[in-house]
Amino acid sequence: LTQPPPWGINTNIRLTLPVVCFVWQIAMIILFGVFIRYDEESDTHWVETKAHENITSDIENDFYFRYPSFQDVHVMIFVGFGFLMTFLKRYSFGAVGFNFLIASFGLQWALLMQGWFHSLDPHTGKIYIGVESLINADFCVAGCLIAYGAVLGKVSPVQLLVMTLFGITLFAVEEYIILNLLHARDAGGSMVIHTFGGYYGLAITWVLYRPNLHQSKRMQGSVYHSDAFAMIGTLFLWMFWPSFNSAITDHGDGQHRAAINTYLCLASTVLTTVAISSLSQKTGKLDMVHIQNSTLAGGVALGTAAEFMISPYGALIVGFFCGIISTMGYIFISPFLEKTLKIQDTCGIHNLHAMPGVIGGIVGAITAAAASESVYGKQGLINTFDFTGDFKDRSVLTQGGYQAAGMCVSIVFGVVGGAIVGSILKLPIWGDPADENCFDDEVYWEVREPATHHLLFTIQPLGGAIVFDLVSRDELQSTFERYI
Repeated sequence: LTQPPPWGINTNIRLTLPVVCFVWQIAMIILFGVFIRYDEESDTHWVETKAHENITSDIENDFYFRYPSFQDVHVMIFVGFGFLMTFLKRYSFGAVGFNFLIASFGLQWALLMQGWFHSLDPHTGKIYIGVESLINADFCVAGCLIAYGAVLGKVSPVQLLVMTLFGITLFAVEEYIILNLLHARDAGGSMVIHTFGGYYGLAITWVLYRPNLHQSKRMQGSVYHSDAFAMIGTLFLWMFWPSFNSAITDHGDGQHRAAINTYLCLASTVLTTVAISSLSQKTGKLDMVHIQNSTLAGGVALGTAAEFMISPYGALIVGFFCGIISTMGYIFISPFLEKTLKIQDTCGIHNLHAMPGVIGGIVGAITAAAASESVYGKQGLINTFDFTGDFKDRSVLTQGGYQAAGMCVSIVFGVVGGAIVGSILKLPIWGDPADENCFDDEVYWEVREPATHHLLFTIQPLGGAIVFDLVSRDELQSTFERYI
């Protein structure tokens, strides 16, 4: 019995991973100590603020408005995204565990980056955070987790941390440009989160193209139980997406409307996804890849227009077409991207995030340009599009143009930023796996009971050999006993 060395290149990260984690976490502690403080609603001076502003009850504290949405968004980030990526037969630890790692680092860096751009007090030089800051940090992290889906199983945890460091930085800049300078509205992040994250990940995986990835083809598929686990992520995301799209909208009608629109859009998406999935097979059977992913596309596409007066039937129409387009993407576009453009998109983020994100940007631009005082009311237009201050004289047609410009900014930041970051990640210093060992947890995780084995049995009396590659322990024993 002989067992060949499992890995063709050095994937030992015993030094690099601990150093990166320790150094970056210490840096976070120092930066938080210098810049981060509680805002007035989470500080002990809240009692004085209440008295000064004649607030009679603690229920007026933003915590009680935002925390339920924060809980839902937080579950989506750590449970929804993590379990959605467990579909690979031998990469569940990496899907959930690395998702946990980069989200935990990313939210800290996001609080700093978003704080420097959005809420840095010019008088004190401090960033004041509250529950809405936590939601926005989770949103920021979501962009990097989307990008992770494109390179799932093909990179090391050190590369993921580097990708997150740059991804959060780029996100904060493009978010500032789109929301502050262009004054576009994007409550659910169709442009800022999904379009950017999708094209950021696609650009990175394009630069990191592996010509011999077919050597890991045996590991790239799913099995029955891995698809079932991935559906846990799908259902958590699907149920909580109305909270995601409405979490930071204005209290009252805007938040209420965003939840209703997203709820309806998602329901519509499920039916058209199932329909196209069945039509795509000669036997009419459903493909679990479509059900896990394309059923969520409606939530992505309605992110920008969620708080607009798109109407309930309009939300259903968006979901109807998103289910069709996303599912067709998995059937036709993903193979084209891999074969022609050399984009190896493990999770199909182009079909779930990038393409629906662009659709969301277009829907938002059209809906904004078509807004009228007869539908919204004069004050409703001002509240919905925040036509105040420097933007008080902006027309809805102009707003629609800026919405479209915001979508272009997110694409440019994603593609250009991803190409640059991908070039950095391509340096041979990160301990990434060899082409033949991608999509396997055993590269970076201690797997105590491996389900598969690379074993060579030599039967000396017969002068021959039998090779059992990647079969279960029970199958191996049964086959060997039958042979004997």
